[in-house]
Amino acid sequence: QVQLVESGGGLVQPGGSLRLSCSASGRVFSIYGMGWYRQAPGKQREMVATLTTTGPANYSDSAKDRFTISWANAKTTVNLQMNNLKPEDTAVYYCRADQYFGYDWGQGTQVTVVA
Repeated sequence: QVQLVESGGGLVQPGGSLRLSCSASGRVFSIYGMGWYRQAPGKQREMVATLTTTGPANYSDSAKDRFTISWANAKTTVNLQMNNLKPEDTAVYYCRADQYFGYDWGQGTQVTVVA
């Protein structure tokens, strides 16, 4: 349906910030929501933040007060501003596009938080 390209991951120190970006292409008209999910080693993939084209953002408890998800580029791009990063934020972060008839996932971008 759509292709998703993530960027912005990297290695940062605790307390630092990163801004992830996910750009969609293809049948972008079919997208009704996008979100960021993460999977740490030995853990299940979990929702971090989601956003619909017509509604408010949702955040996991760990993301609240630290992360902000937002649309850009006429809702073909979704960003995740991550502040006050902690070692437990270390994970592969995946972008997901929710569409009329299913989901598409990005390749993932690594976020590593370490001193």
